[in-house]
This record gives sequence, C-alpha cells and structure tokens, in this order.
Amino acid sequence: MTGYWRAKSSIQFLMEANILGNIRQGYATWACRGNRLVQERDFPIPFSLNSSTIRWYSLEVSASEQLNLIKQLRERTSAPIKHVKSALVDCKWDIDAAQKDLRKRGVVLASKKSSRTAAEGLLAAAQSDNRAVIIELNCETDFVARNDVFQHLALAVARTALSRAGPVQEVQEAFHFGSEYMQNMNVDLSHPKLSGETTVQSAITEVASMVGENVKLRRGIALSTLSHGVVCSYLHSCPQPGLGRIAGMLTIEAEDSNASLESLRKVGSSLAMHIVAAKPLFLSREHVSSEAIETERDILNSQAESSGKSQIAMEKMVEGRLRKYFEEVVLLEQKFVMNDGINIKSLLDDLSKEVGSSVKIGSFTRIEVGEGIQRIEASD
Repeated sequence: MTGYWRAKSSIQFLMEANILGNIRQGYATWACRGNRLVQERDFPIPFSLNSSTIRWYSLEVSASEQLNLIKQLRERTSAPIKHVKSALVDCKWDIDAAQKDLRKRGVVLASKKSSRTAAEGLLAAAQSDNRAVIIELNCETDFVARNDVFQHLALAVARTALSRAGPVQEVQEAFHFGSEYMQNMNVDLSHPKLSGETTVQSAITEVASMVGENVKLRRGIALSTLSHGVVCSYLHSCPQPGLGRIAGMLTIEAEDSNASLESLRKVGSSLAMHIVAAKPLFLSREHVSSEAIETERDILNSQAESSGKSQIAMEKMVEGRLRKYFEEVVLLEQKFVMNDGINIKSLLDDLSKEVGSSVKIGSFTRIEVGEGIQRIEASD
C-alpha cells in the first residue's frame, strides 16, 4: 500500500511539473525519492527542470526505415546517396530538415566543383516566329547530360532567355551573350525536384549539388528578324525536342510582305540542317575578311611553289584552290547537302521565284557543345 501511494505521489508530481505533458515522440526514465526526481549517475548531459533532472532517449530508426528515408530523399532531390545519408544522419532522420540541409550544402559543394572542367552538356533552343535563342549548359560527363533535372534546367533557361525583353528581341545580327547576362534573371522551374521560381544562378547551383558535378551556363546566341521573315533552327543528337549537341540557326527574309512564310520556313529548316553538316564560316565572299584571304593565299602559294610548275601554272593553281576554299567556307557558295547539284545561292534563287519575291539569308550561326574548351584527358 505504501508503494502505491509513493507511485501515485511521484506521478502527480510529474504531472504538476508538466514533464509528462512535454513528452512527444520518445520516452523518459527517472528516479524518484519522495516527491523529487533524482539524477542518474551515468547520464552525461541531463536536462534540468528547477532542481530536478530528467533523462531523454530518442526513438531508434530501424534499418528498413532508414533505407526508406534514403530512397525518399534521393527521389526528392536526386542528390548523391552519400550526401543524402549524411544529411539524414545529421538531422536525426528528419526528412524535411535533411532536404533543407541538402540545399544549404549545395552552395558549398557547387563552389568546390566550380574549378573542374565542364566540357560536356547540351544546347537548348526556344523560339517563336521571328526570334530564337540557343543556350549552352555544360557539365562534366555525358551521363549527367542525360539526367532529367539537367535537361529540364537547360530548357527552362532557354525559355527565359527568349522571353527576356531587350537585345534578344531586337537584334537582327546574332546577339552573343555570356552567363553574366542571365545569372540574375528569374527562371520558373516547374519540376518536382526543384525549388520553383528562383534566379538562373541559384537554379544552376541547386542542380550542381544534385548531380554532383560542375554545372555552368557557358553562353547563348539569339537571332531575330524585324522584317518579313522567319527564324529557323535545327538541333542534332537530340535527346528530346529542344535539346541537342550541335545546332544551326538562321534568319531567312523576303522583300515582299505577301510572300509565303510557310515556304520560307520549309527551306529555312533544311538550311539550318545544312549549316550543322557543312560548317560554313561566312555568309558570302564579302563577309570573308581580307586577313583570312591573304592567309589562305600564302598557304596556297607555298604549296604551289613546291610543285615545281611554271609561274602561270602556279597562279592558276592558286586561284583554283582559292575558289575551292570559298566553296568550303562561304554558305552561299556551298553545295546543298540535300542536293549537291545546286549551291545555296541557287536554292535561294529558286525560292525567290516560288514566292514571287527576292529572298535572302539575314544571318546564321552554328554552335557545338564544348567547342573551344580545353579538355583534360584521362591518364593511362
């Protein structure tokens, strides 16, 4: 009977101290002496309430539940498993807290990776009837370039660049811009694993932390036509619409505003494909710089002199090879890849007759992932 009243008195004391009311997920142990709590000797960091002491233990997370939480957080964030597990352990297996912790870690992880070479990646295109934009988003491996989150980011950045007011909408010549032009623009990332609307730079940092690689927005190119015409583009090695590794883009315009835009678009699409395949450097001979011509002529003269032929023969040889050079690098003089019986100038002449108006190419560009980036070769 005495034991009953002592137990009742102890429980009543705990209720009055509001200790039992504060217990949530977990359990507590204590020692009672009369109506006061006595500290256990082996407890290193006790929780004190006035002069009383309570000892707390958190619930253990089973191995199967740990695996389930790791799987859930990995699906939410796409972060590497080692980072997912580390965040969960640090946050005592609270998945929401761990997700926030991963996002905070992402800034540090991305900054550590930013010095590594990123020469892989994708081109992403977005366009309307009279303007188009292509951006290059780089990563370190083609494995990450196939990642759904990476591809979603590339397309979102391209759409943002297209909708941006300013030079992208107004230029007729190719407008080249770097990452600094876009890094503070807002981008809408409507993807379950990403954080919604944020800046371009923050989105890149977030994706870099997810995929565990250096991710960079390298550059972009915009074309626009202000006259009666269309902008056409073609992407090669295309994992999904709007993405690729090589791109060709051009504006094609007609003098008469009644000319069929559909006819222009049909030929323009074929020309964009031609640009990817034929790699032209200049639109016409007039666009070839005098320095480029002189450099090529010097090379051809040296080759002709080694042949041992007469001066007249060497001059004819140089002029013939110079014409061949123009046919290789000048778009209007190249053989059309889909019909090598005509060149691009003849193709435009035929199109002009079809639409009843003079047709011309306003500008063009060709871009390839990683071009100009020095790659670090793996040692044997």
